[in-house]
Amino acid sequence: MPVGKLLFQLAVPTIAAQVINALYNMVDRIYIGRLPGGEGPLAIAGLGIAFPIIMIISAFASMIGMGGSPRVSIKMGQQDHDGAEKILGNAVTALIALAVPLTLFFYLAKEPLLSMFGATDNILPYANDYLGIYLLGSIFVMFSLGLNSFITCQGFARTSMLTVLIGALLNIVLDPIFIFIMGLGVKGSALATVISQGVSAAWVLRFLTGKKTDLKIRRKNLRLEAKVLLPVIALGIAPFIMQSTESLVQITLNSGMKRYGGASADSLVSVTTIAISAMQFLSMPALGLAQGAQPIISFNYGSRNMDRVKKAFRLLFVITVAYTLGIWALSMAVPQIYIYLFSSGEAARQLSVLGRPMIRIFMGGFLFIGAQYACQNTFMALGRAKISLVMALLRKIILLIPLALFLPLFFGTTGIFAAEPIADILASAVTTGVFYFMSKKLLVYAPDDSEQGNPAEEEMKA
Repeated sequence: MPVGKLLFQLAVPTIAAQVINALYNMVDRIYIGRLPGGEGPLAIAGLGIAFPIIMIISAFASMIGMGGSPRVSIKMGQQDHDGAEKILGNAVTALIALAVPLTLFFYLAKEPLLSMFGATDNILPYANDYLGIYLLGSIFVMFSLGLNSFITCQGFARTSMLTVLIGALLNIVLDPIFIFIMGLGVKGSALATVISQGVSAAWVLRFLTGKKTDLKIRRKNLRLEAKVLLPVIALGIAPFIMQSTESLVQITLNSGMKRYGGASADSLVSVTTIAISAMQFLSMPALGLAQGAQPIISFNYGSRNMDRVKKAFRLLFVITVAYTLGIWALSMAVPQIYIYLFSSGEAARQLSVLGRPMIRIFMGGFLFIGAQYACQNTFMALGRAKISLVMALLRKIILLIPLALFLPLFFGTTGIFAAEPIADILASAVTTGVFYFMSKKLLVYAPDDSEQGNPAEEEMKA
């Protein structure tokens, strides 16, 4: 199939899946922000404080799912069906092995962690109520997020879209029932999310053990093997860092608002939560497009068809850059649209006065990150774990967090918001430049299970 048509066929359902998946948290915050009696902004801030822990759990799921699915695609391109199924089986066991200790640890340590992450006395009860229920469904989150990538990489993009569509629609229906009709507030929001993720997880397992899938979960492949799982983890470290550092970023920003915000600290945490929520949601189409391109790039790389790999990358790059440019223009023109999405009435008006200039600053570098998404995800699709890891570390760990700690010493809370666009611009420039120089040699060499001895990799090390 022509690359453009194939990318469209795979990317549209994948983009829809990414956007719908983001609705889990978006819908929670939209409803919670409309709690009566002035509770809305505090409740939104509470969810923002709890969100880093949620992101860490999701990051472990992505480590297995996004680390395993490119390797499965490469194995399929090499006609190694048994090897692909062995990766899938090991991924199932790994997700279970990770879910249990993560649930226990965060449940026992949630209150001191939430306080450490920036929860004030007014915000802590909302964060604690939401997280206490959400953690009980961690295994559902791990399965629905971690295993859905193995559906997409086989080419069943519509089925993977249905995984999140079913859960998100159920969440949209259950949220107002539990929050308002039953009067459960933030607890009801968490309960709706857990039930919805449970249904999504059941859908994934049913498909991967059914008749329609090319790769099945088989009992013989559930036994963990280091030679199978370690390459998955090595490739999955980059998406793990990308997601887990999102949580570290939010912790840094929220704690900074608590420290430098003074009497406006609660409102600034609310604005920060809204800004981060908007950026994460608006990033989903670009990330979905990159994930839709991944099977094309990985399969053709495994088949040594470099012309199609290059065509897929060029198309991915142009579309993601055009998209992020459009969103940047919208954010500069009407930044208050995000505040009114998450709140209403007098509370929204007050937050808008404070948050409009801050959101405009925060989104200032969004037009550049489309290039980084395209290059970063192509490194992953090519199985280049080391390069992908370096690029993943650059934006959040090396740039954003130090900037968010340093700039407020001189510019207060404005400096915290300004750290995001500065990091976005610098990281995008470096990632794009590295990919440009690396691709000249990287796309000449056929994939190998080991990156050692690859001339392109040796150049990167140098």
